Amino acid sequence: MAPLALARVVLSALLGLVVLRVPIWACLLCFTTFAERLRICQMFAGVDSPELQKCEEVFTAAFQGLSDIEINYDERSHLHDSFTQMTHSLQELAAARGSFKVAFPVAAEKIRKVIVQLKEVQACIPPCGLQEVSRRFRCRGCYSTVCDLPLDCPVQDVTVTRGDQAMFSCVVNFQLPEKEITYSWKFAGGGLRTQDLSYFREVPQAHGYLARIRPARPNHRGTFSCVIKHDQRPLARLYFFLNVTGPPPRRETELQLKFREVLRWAPRDAEMIEPWRPSLGELLARPKALTLSNLFLLAAVAALASASATLLVWMFFRWYFSGN
Repeated sequence: MAPLALARVVLSALLGLVVLRVPIWACLLCFTTFAERLRICQMFAGVDSPELQKCEEVFTAAFQGLSDIEINYDERSHLHDSFTQMTHSLQELAAARGSFKVAFPVAAEKIRKVIVQLKEVQACIPPCGLQEVSRRFRCRGCYSTVCDLPLDCPVQDVTVTRGDQAMFSCVVNFQLPEKEITYSWKFAGGGLRTQDLSYFREVPQAHGYLARIRPARPNHRGTFSCVIKHDQRPLARLYFFLNVTGPPPRRETELQLKFREVLRWAPRDAEMIEPWRPSLGELLARPKALTLSNLFLLAAVAALASASATLLVWMFFRWYFSGN
């Protein structure tokens, strides 16, 4: 009896694949198993009933409109829960001797309404980047995919006068994950304007999304690359071609270079890019710098400075009058 039952299940599965008029990887097949669908039809029509095949056809046809559905990848669990509730409801209707010809279209309509209420798939933002926030799940194939965009972003041109400051901002126009984001910088010198990674070498001093060179010199002419990673996985590679033009703006530029060499000797290549250490004015000029927490911090610093000044003045007057 066991081999006979197994053969009946396999035969029913093959018949189900033959009678399908839609892609076999529809939403119904992504979020329910063959055993669950077969069990529901057996409860409606009977195990050996000639209506069993008809039940499977009606079941599949009711969900035909959900074959090409594309949903937000993060909403998969929500949709899976809805299909699980649907199978339980159909089993209850079958136990109550309901009609599968009525039950299946009603169930499909409920699932369709659930899909409409799911969080929408975010659009891909060109021109580049691995945009996980726009990952979507496709019922035609039961697989997920991201935007078909290159990892390398177009080269941005940056022109500065010799002796001035050159700054690069490694920022993309799509949303990045909130945690475990790292930035690394590379440089291809010799005036090359390239995206060929074989020409680049690491610049170990720069680790943030902002980097700058000051003062800019002719030997800095070339392509700088910033790699954005999430948990060691590259999300985007940005390129900046730096063109240094003109003479030094003033004679004290050479003096500044020599002064820096005296204070901190290091190889020229190693001190090409320095970490960005903004002043208070530069920090406040950044977007979203004056957040509520920053305002409280500034207020606390001002209060502490005021209290310190008051204490010093009081101690001075106390010492002065005690001496008199």
